[in-house]
Amino acid sequence: MHSINEPISSAYHTKIQSNDTNIHVLFTKEGENFSMPSAGSTPITGSTSTTDGTLVSKRRKLTSVVWNDFDKIIEDGQDYAICKHCKGKLKADSKNGTKHLHVHIDRCMKRRNVDIRQQLLAVERKGHGKVQIGGFTFDQEMSREKLARAIILHEYPLSIVDHVGFRDFATSLQPLFKMVSRNTIKGDIMKIYEVEKDKMISYLEKLQSRVAITTDMWTSNQKKGYMAITVHYIDESWLLHHHIVRFVYVPPPHTKEVLSDVLMDFLLDWNMDRKVSIVTVDNCSSNDGMINILVEKLCLSDSLLLNGKIFHMRCAAHVLNLIVKEGLDVIEVEIEKIRESVAYWSATPSRMEKFEDAARQLRIPCNKKLSLDCKTQWNSTYLMLSIAITYKDVFPRLKQREKYYMVVPTEEEWNMAKEICGRLKLFYNITELFSGRNYPTANTFFIKVCEIKEALYDWLICSNDVVKTMASSMLQKFDKYWSGCHIVMAIAAIFDPRYKIKILEFYFPLMYGSEASNEIEKSVECVMSCFRVSIKLNYDEQDPLSKFDLFVHSTIGESHTKSELDYYLEESILPRNSNFDVLSWWKTNGIKYPTLQMIVRDIYAIPISTVASESAFSMGGRVVSKHRSRLHPDTLEALMCAQSWLWKEKEGNRFT
Repeated sequence: MHSINEPISSAYHTKIQSNDTNIHVLFTKEGENFSMPSAGSTPITGSTSTTDGTLVSKRRKLTSVVWNDFDKIIEDGQDYAICKHCKGKLKADSKNGTKHLHVHIDRCMKRRNVDIRQQLLAVERKGHGKVQIGGFTFDQEMSREKLARAIILHEYPLSIVDHVGFRDFATSLQPLFKMVSRNTIKGDIMKIYEVEKDKMISYLEKLQSRVAITTDMWTSNQKKGYMAITVHYIDESWLLHHHIVRFVYVPPPHTKEVLSDVLMDFLLDWNMDRKVSIVTVDNCSSNDGMINILVEKLCLSDSLLLNGKIFHMRCAAHVLNLIVKEGLDVIEVEIEKIRESVAYWSATPSRMEKFEDAARQLRIPCNKKLSLDCKTQWNSTYLMLSIAITYKDVFPRLKQREKYYMVVPTEEEWNMAKEICGRLKLFYNITELFSGRNYPTANTFFIKVCEIKEALYDWLICSNDVVKTMASSMLQKFDKYWSGCHIVMAIAAIFDPRYKIKILEFYFPLMYGSEASNEIEKSVECVMSCFRVSIKLNYDEQDPLSKFDLFVHSTIGESHTKSELDYYLEESILPRNSNFDVLSWWKTNGIKYPTLQMIVRDIYAIPISTVASESAFSMGGRVVSKHRSRLHPDTLEALMCAQSWLWKEKEGNRFT
């Protein structure tokens, strides 16, 4: 090794390493200069170079982040900073600081166009605290699709792409993203809809079970009518699903012919005419006529369950709504004073404050605020009464202080309110069950409907004449609709291994009296008919023994051979368990009863209600949101249907 002052006799290479940067230097003979790195090389961090190529002693380390974008050089004894992007030259004396360098970087146009792949890292969270970091490449098309999906999922208006605040927000996240116009994002939404629609049609065509259908009419603020068509089915994993498949504009008048044409077009376009099991609709004469027309057309294909006897299912939530409204109309006078009192004390904030002060003086907890009911929503009447009852002692106390408060309910009226609340609680709970977002399988409905009938019979023998009158009116409405849906509910109950025929033997004497045995036989015969139809539908011409299967089932009544249904009914019923999953049981035990398993899969997919919980208690219809009402019907349908499909994807219930 030579000393610094020792002359170098011959040329040789050596390497200087500083901050992970290797610089190869060629030393020459004594007196000759050494060669520097090429022009594209980065100088040694913390060192400076001169324009004549000489290397000076190492200075203080450059710590500011701004030096990631600058090279520091010495020219004619002066320190300069050279921008790596635009090659601009700025003074870099220590006394000048780095503020002016930061300003330059913020304004440097060349820096804005740097390849983003060199600047960003994609962070992917793997769970359990693990994070994976990799390269990221900006994709304009992918970002547009994500924006379109967000608009679909969250019902954002299409005009959001024109909002200045949203545009600024998007630019702050990704300056390279080019915001699209309203028409462009609408086109992106339609592309997503068409792709998802093709997937849905293909999936339903391959489905090995029947599908049930619900229809519901929606209204826009422009008074346009739309029919929402939803399919319900149980998939190969025995999970219950439902998807909105059409949200179609229905031109007026909404006659039975018009409605039937819309629904029939859907069945044919989606190749569903031979797979539909039942249609659940609201209770109105036009829907009744629509169902009759559909049955006439579909019977030609000989594919309906029980020849169309159970094709029509009336919405149970709407039936209960009608029954309760019938009863509330009878007691309208008895609860009017309570309604007026609640209206008075909930009218202004100051009155509400006085009311709460009076309640505290009586040591009554103010856990719930008074709530005035809406006459088109019977559950609001129930909630109004149940809350007001807890404050019944507050109202007469306030009468002593408030001279303008004139109407105070009497003790008899409060007792009547207690009677009504106690009896409506059953209807309230059952309606929430019928119309829940994740609705239960059909086997649970039969028992709940029987509970209602039993309760109404108990009301008839009540000592209160008003309650008797109310029960009589509600029973008439109940009997009007019960006959149209009890067969499906009874079949579903029979296929619950905890109940079987025993549940009919327990409840039907209450429902039908002396006719109970005949009604039980009718229900069992319906199950047998479904069984025979399923055997025929499973006939495979490629299987040489399929004819043998048909022969065996056709001679069951003539010999002592037992069918799957006989074996199933002869088995002991299972102990009742609130956590029992009937679908899981049939998935596991269906290997013993393959034909019954197919029937159960069709029956348990049938929905009893057409409405969601928020509208189940209302006498009004569903309303399309304000900003979507102005859209073209095709765009509106794409948004409504795609929203249903994409949310299923997010929830992990994606059709494939």
